[in-house]
Amino acid sequence: MNSLLERITSKDQPMKTLLEAMSRGRPVEEARGRPRHLVDKATWLWLTHALGKGEGDLLSLWSDGADVHMALYDRASGRIGVVSYACEEGRFPSVAHLHAPALRFERAIADLYGLEPHGCPDSRRWLDHGRWGLRRPASAAPQPLQSESDPYEFLPVQGEGLHQIPVGPVHAGIIEPGHFRFTANGETVARLEERLGYVHKGFDALFTGASLERAAKLAGRVSGDSTVAYALAFAQACETALGIEPPPRAVYLRALMAELERLANHFGDIGAVCNDAAFALMHAHTGVFRERILRASHACFGHRLMMDRIVPGGVAADLAGGGRDAVRDILIAAKKLVPNLIALYGDTTALQDRTVASGRVQAELVAQYAAGGFVGRASGRAFDARRTPGYAPYGELSFTLGGSTEGDVDARVWVRFDEVRSSLDLVEQILERLPAGELRRETPTPGGRREGLALVEGFRGDILAWVRIGAEGAIERCHLRDPSWLQWPLLEAAIEGNIVADFPLCNKSFNCSYSGHDL
Repeated sequence: MNSLLERITSKDQPMKTLLEAMSRGRPVEEARGRPRHLVDKATWLWLTHALGKGEGDLLSLWSDGADVHMALYDRASGRIGVVSYACEEGRFPSVAHLHAPALRFERAIADLYGLEPHGCPDSRRWLDHGRWGLRRPASAAPQPLQSESDPYEFLPVQGEGLHQIPVGPVHAGIIEPGHFRFTANGETVARLEERLGYVHKGFDALFTGASLERAAKLAGRVSGDSTVAYALAFAQACETALGIEPPPRAVYLRALMAELERLANHFGDIGAVCNDAAFALMHAHTGVFRERILRASHACFGHRLMMDRIVPGGVAADLAGGGRDAVRDILIAAKKLVPNLIALYGDTTALQDRTVASGRVQAELVAQYAAGGFVGRASGRAFDARRTPGYAPYGELSFTLGGSTEGDVDARVWVRFDEVRSSLDLVEQILERLPAGELRRETPTPGGRREGLALVEGFRGDILAWVRIGAEGAIERCHLRDPSWLQWPLLEAAIEGNIVADFPLCNKSFNCSYSGHDL
């Protein structure tokens, strides 16, 4: 493999950009909106090498059991493409051996489908904890579990004075399960190793064969705090596959739901970060306002989280009679509250002592992992799927992206404040411009296999959805990628050099999703 890699990266290779390399493959006719090409081993390795050199971003890596698929963002053109590699011998060339962000994706593919990432630097299982009763359950030929004993080898401790501290997977309160293995010297963290997968639900299998209606409900339950964003991503992917556009009123109502969800989560996160720094006053203020947003959401759409309100073809609920007034009350109250919260946060020295310079993530690492949302923007990566590649109605609305280059807990809080202000402005614009008209268009029976892909901005960052719809309209395959896949590894880097007691603060400043990751 190394000799082939050397040959394809030599000067006589004419490929210059990721998009050009992707287009060298055989185009897949059923792919709509975003091109997908079936590539050979040489092109797959060329793209792997380009990712390793930082010439593009890996958006996701997944499988359908026969092929592996890789969604890539070409920075030069600002376009997204998908390439596929046929695993004819049950294996594919590892991307992770040159591009570390692919590592957990490859381990998950091996667990679910039994496809071997040849050359992968880590062959340990990731989602499979030996509790399924089967190995590679999503493959055509699952294997029975041979033994109830399923040991997992964490990285060894090496060095004088080092010791390990295991935390989880069960934690205090009601947070989801995840295991964190700290290697520390006294109180200082030398290394953190995560183990996730405890809330794996088998979404790949649940989507397969589901109707569009059933699949839309499943999408909204991948990560409950992002139910609107997931439903929107899934709906857009289906609409791209089927070649339909939702009505203008539905497009604006979707954006209103998305911004209300973003506001509720950011207010909750700001308060939770402050609470982990023992500043309960901010937590109380933001908690009360988050509750007001949830109640306004219920007044607008009949559900506090607006679950199942976005469907392929449009929306399932119109803005209720008192909803507009409830949202306007939120806007009026926020104009008074937000400046006070900003002043309270910035002027509290004891709070700043805990957040400034804690949990710093370097810009180079954020760029390598293509981390989105406030994690990326706090370390200089100004990427927002509402703007790039963009989707309606955000091209008709004005909003400012917050950002920082500090990359610490403090920066991630300030970026959240920036997002709050932008979302409040967006909500006001949406209410002013909300068009009249129908709410939903019928989804046609495709009559042939169709594929679609969408990238949507949730409150954590960009959510990717890829669907393959069969001729009769049922879902053949669906892949959903949470922003946390590309953010969880950065938490391991963020805590290095900090004290163990600051981990809850760093962890909350990321607020990655367990459920969205574990699938």
